[in-house]
Amino acid sequence: MKESVIYQEILQTGLQRGIQQGIQQGIQQATEQFARNLLQINMPVKEVASLTGMTIEQVQSLQDAVDNN
Repeated sequence: MKESVIYQEILQTGLQRGIQQGIQQGIQQATEQFARNLLQINMPVKEVASLTGMTIEQVQSLQDAVDNN
């Protein structure tokens, strides 16, 4: 009985971590897409960084990707 309780706790903890990581990845992807959209309408990198909370370097990297497409 004790093993099954421990197993259930481990399983629940792993599931919670997985859900949390999935949510964080989704937020990051949405933020990057929002930044790309702003860059496509020629918003300055500094303003995009300010609006998204991304670093200027991250936004510049996205800008390079947008420019190459």
